[in-house]
Amino acid sequence: MKKGGTGGGNTKTGLNFEGKVDFITFISRQKDYSVEGINIFYKKKKVAMSFKKYGFYEYLKSNGVDHTKLISKKLLPDDAIYVITNNTLFILEIKFQEVSGSTDEKLQTCDFKIKQYRKLLAQLNVEVEYIYILNDWFKKPEYKDILDYIISIKGCSYYFNYLPLYKIGLPVPGKA
Repeated sequence: MKKGGTGGGNTKTGLNFEGKVDFITFISRQKDYSVEGINIFYKKKKVAMSFKKYGFYEYLKSNGVDHTKLISKKLLPDDAIYVITNNTLFILEIKFQEVSGSTDEKLQTCDFKIKQYRKLLAQLNVEVEYIYILNDWFKKPEYKDILDYIISIKGCSYYFNYLPLYKIGLPVPGKA
């Protein structure tokens, strides 16, 4: 991603992140997708649910999960997408840098965070995957060890500027 640049050519098959568009805004603009509250529909069939920050804890509470008995401090996801067909909650953390900073250390926490989310969702039998969406800043050689670490953790991954819909189990417009 270039500062002041434009998105790539993959907008039909996935989500291009420019640091301004969240998942719900993107998906609601795609052919055959619609959004009503937290519910995501494809061709009028409910395919997913989206939770931001505190909304995730409202979902847990509505399903009888008391987070205070499972973890000591709330984690607030940038976005959490529950995909019904694969019974998986995808935690999306969007990290954009233009200068060195605290995000460097935040990338080293995926193991701890995915374990916390798994504790929260265990009684609902929901799988968890943790995905970082990174900008090109993180393609620098000094991030190689951190990126290798992320993919070494089961259920953790990253993408640069883009999230393919099929990777999280959502229909690709025009393909399904």
